[in-house]
Amino acid sequence: MDREPTISRDQSRTAKKGRGPFGGLGRDVLVASICGGVVALMVGASYAAVPFYNWFCRATGFNGTTQVAISAPASGPIARKIAVRFDSNVAPGLPWKFEPEQSEIEVNIGQVVTVFYTVTNQAARTTAGQAAYNVAPLTVGSYFQKINCFCFTEQTMAPGETREMPVVFYVDPSIADDHENDGLNTITLSYTFYPVRDPVVKPVAASEDDKRKGNL
Repeated sequence: MDREPTISRDQSRTAKKGRGPFGGLGRDVLVASICGGVVALMVGASYAAVPFYNWFCRATGFNGTTQVAISAPASGPIARKIAVRFDSNVAPGLPWKFEPEQSEIEVNIGQVVTVFYTVTNQAARTTAGQAAYNVAPLTVGSYFQKINCFCFTEQTMAPGETREMPVVFYVDPSIADDHENDGLNTITLSYTFYPVRDPVVKPVAASEDDKRKGNL
């Protein structure tokens, strides 16, 4: 009598693994789906982190981020003076010359001051940039209040154009109540212009707000 074919234990075990809901190809699809979901979650979190970080810096002055004010301080200037230095930088890829008209001024805390930076597009084509900024020491960002600044908007420059860009600011008088800053004598305001790859289409000419108005 002929014997019926037999299946070894190893072959039987392999066959059982392949029958399960997550065996073979099905298991590979499940693993790929999980990995794809994790990657999508990480990418989404990274995009969400950028605006959250910017909001946090503006709200707290963290990392030297300055604040935005809409008017002069209600209490007015105080007798204490402080020196404000101005720093300017241009990132690679933007053919601009960028410098402050004054490297340093002395102001009363609470005094509203207007200073100007000069920007020249040294390229033979229209270029656009936007400035990032901070102050040093980093702990005084929450006290440095800007009323108007070219850094709030994207700047588009015609070939060879030179423009004067104002910054209107004050140092909040409440800094005098922060005893950690009792020995503070100098604040440095630093800007770096970065190229804008896809600028918003708008008139090249400077707006009325960019013209000299003197100290407010």
